[in-house]
Amino acid sequence: MSWQAYVDDHLMCEIDGQHLSSAAILGHDSTVWAQSPNFPQFKPEEISAILNDFENPGSLAPTGLYLGGTKYMVIQGEPGVVIRGKKGTGGITVKKTNLALIIGVYDEPMTPGQCNMANRCGLTSTLEAGRK
Repeated sequence: MSWQAYVDDHLMCEIDGQHLSSAAILGHDSTVWAQSPNFPQFKPEEISAILNDFENPGSLAPTGLYLGGTKYMVIQGEPGVVIRGKKGTGGITVKKTNLALIIGVYDEPMTPGQCNMANRCGLTSTLEAGRK
């Protein structure tokens, strides 16, 4: 299965009657492996800052998490594993694996828990095992 199929069929699929606004799988070097059509156009330095927060948890808290120029307030995640951000009625979840970042962007009525579904489709275990 291609990475684009994972995004299309697993990340952008219906979850409890809701859908993500956008999603992507990015390499640690900021290259796009796959993305939904409306995934924000991001800057490499935004991805670098996200990766830095995985290495130094809390580094994004003072400034916020930026993706595509949109600022998200960093909320409780799992240090070194998951970063969550909130903006208005929506938010973002970023999961780090050995090879990639899995990013989901959502709006209400979807919840952060519904957005954090990469484990449900086996994507995280595939990326942790080093299969690209």
